[in-house]
Amino acid sequence: MEYQDIIKDWKQGKFKALYWLEGDEDFFIDQVVNHAEQHLLTEAEKGFNLTVLYGKDTDWSTVINTCRRYPMFAERQVVVLKEAQAMRDLLKLETYIDNPLSTTVFVVAHKQGKIDGRSKMAKLIKEKGVLLSTKKLYDNQLPAWAEAYVSGRGLSISQKAAILLVDHIGNDLSRIANEIDKLLVNLPEKKKIDESDIEKYVGISKEYNVFELQNALGQKNTSKVYKIIQYFGANPKAAPMQMTLPALYNYFAKMNLVFSVKGGEKEIAAALGVHPFFVKDYIAAARNYGPEGTERAILLLQHYNLRSIGINDSGVEDGELLKELMFKIMA
Repeated sequence: MEYQDIIKDWKQGKFKALYWLEGDEDFFIDQVVNHAEQHLLTEAEKGFNLTVLYGKDTDWSTVINTCRRYPMFAERQVVVLKEAQAMRDLLKLETYIDNPLSTTVFVVAHKQGKIDGRSKMAKLIKEKGVLLSTKKLYDNQLPAWAEAYVSGRGLSISQKAAILLVDHIGNDLSRIANEIDKLLVNLPEKKKIDESDIEKYVGISKEYNVFELQNALGQKNTSKVYKIIQYFGANPKAAPMQMTLPALYNYFAKMNLVFSVKGGEKEIAAALGVHPFFVKDYIAAARNYGPEGTERAILLLQHYNLRSIGINDSGVEDGELLKELMFKIMA
């Protein structure tokens, strides 16, 4: 079950006695927990029937005793256990999970991993309640996720704007969602978010960013590369070396894979883990560099990464170091 399915059921008045939320993607877990706290009870009901416990500050007996209480002046009570992974004797909740109270909605947030799927506890959770098991999205899934998140709020976002946003933020769904929510506040009458909106409200230049630098390098467009790195040199916070070099290394590493993939664009996109929209760009860049040029770029990036942290370097400024690297890659 997806986190949206749980919330959809709740909105339709469908409740289970137990919701066990676990895994590595906090955003999905937080969405369910926040909805449970904010929307399952009215404001008048929350005072008597909403209890939020924290694993590090509670124990199994307190949790069970709380869950076994009957609601007051309401159809149900809601008990939320946050940071369940930090609670001692967590497995002792088995006795309650085996026989939960139907008037209690017990929501457990178990982050940073999962309980053993072979354990009695795991089997009871699946039998008696709802299990939400989350995992981090792959980087190539982030633009589509951002598009879906915007769509769910009644707007749309251009593909390039979505990629620009997630490329800048990285694999952090909470931050991506926060930036999108801020955009929606600032664009009440606009139906589609584009690159100009990202530039204006998120603070990312649509022309001078690591994504555009990759494209210019792939095309061996010396003039454009020079303009972008000049901008980076004048605006160090726009693209710090510690972010730029790993992004470029990842770009050339993926480009290098093009030479070993058998099949067409679909197979290449799957192997590289990139959106199909960009496959043609990777193929064209691979042709521009060839296997030797691509491997040489990777070695140069490794070398300059060491120089950027002061190894075998006499203190050259980041802007000059990046300029030197770019022209060696394209040579």
